[in-house]
Amino acid sequence: MNPNIQQFKADFFKALAHPMRIRILEVLSEGDRNVNELQSILGSEGSAVSQQLSVLRNKNVVTGIKDGTSVIYSLRDPLIKDLLAVTKQIFDNHLVDAISLLEVIRNEP
Repeated sequence: MNPNIQQFKADFFKALAHPMRIRILEVLSEGDRNVNELQSILGSEGSAVSQQLSVLRNKNVVTGIKDGTSVIYSLRDPLIKDLLAVTKQIFDNHLVDAISLLEVIRNEP
């Protein structure tokens, strides 16, 4: 595999490696939002949301379009929504495996 692609993947997943960034992407997968709307939905301070948006913008995961005095943020690639869904499925699979293992352990003498 091309080392440039591997580096892109590593950088891309680093950009996603924060719970608030994931939540921002989940919210943006439902529609474009400005910082105030994101703050309200996330229940977080503006500086924290802005800081995480900056990371996502710098890694080209989200885009921002100026609208008067606000910036409207959106997913740069709609496939990110699919990636988040696949990630949830993987989590669910791990959870099912853990529950199955727990049932086996509980049934042991």
